Amino acid sequence: MADIQIQRKHQLGLAGARKVAWKWAEQAEAEFDMSCTYEEGGDCDEVQFSRTGVKGSLKVTEDHFELDAQLGFLLGAFKDRIEGEIVKNLDELLAAKKPASKSGAKKKKA
Repeated sequence: MADIQIQRKHQLGLAGARKVAWKWAEQAEAEFDMSCTYEEGGDCDEVQFSRTGVKGSLKVTEDHFELDAQLGFLLGAFKDRIEGEIVKNLDELLAAKKPASKSGAKKKKA
């Protein structure tokens, strides 16, 4: 069995991270035919996902995401491609949610 472990730090807080995690779960269901369940906790949420040949979880906290997935024998041959797609999707969602810079603030020149 092949394992995938991905960690991403963020500055979204738990409420913002939840939105990203929900979107990620929706994409996983729509694009990869995953079955996802979302469980909210006090300081950590968890998305459980599975389909034939893969199962795992996405832990969501106020400052990071932690994805762990186990690939079955057949999908293990595609580990690098699958991991790359997961990283791309998660990074795109995080980039779209980055806090906007303050428009009124001016940079000082050194």
